[in-house]
Amino acid sequence: MASSKPTNSGKSSKGASGKGDLAERVVAENRKARHHYEILDTLECGIALVGSEVKSLRSGKISLDEAYGRVKGSEVWLIGCDIPEYVKANQLNHQPKRPRKLLLHRREIIRFASLAYEKSLTLVPLKAYFKQGRVKLLLGIGRGRKVHDKRQKLKAQTAQRDIEGALRGRGSR
Repeated sequence: MASSKPTNSGKSSKGASGKGDLAERVVAENRKARHHYEILDTLECGIALVGSEVKSLRSGKISLDEAYGRVKGSEVWLIGCDIPEYVKANQLNHQPKRPRKLLLHRREIIRFASLAYEKSLTLVPLKAYFKQGRVKLLLGIGRGRKVHDKRQKLKAQTAQRDIEGALRGRGSR
């Protein structure tokens, strides 16, 4: 008698490359964000995009350097994110710096965005990536660092790097 259980042991039929469901392809990362802000919490969210924006993202073109999140009513918007026009989409192209709606559940908006509003924190995009064929954005809630905080962080990183280098150098002799 034949069993009705799936033969692929619970794995989805998509992604037969062996990477599983966690395969993600990073398009852009906002490296300066962790320098300028102390990231308190992160959240993965989707972005509402048009076709030419997705094509441009697939070719790896996006800038998150000047972008930030803003709560308007009961929605969260990504402002200042630059996705250049897709060369092959002539008349049907998009505006490069238009505001883009972020797709979050209502409870996430209430918890995450209201926290940012109450405590004067900033919604900072940390990285954009493809996950299971969909564009995702890692959004962080951050408190701006002062100049002396940035200097202290750099000193600590330099000291840690020197310690690791000294230990590595001692072990190789």
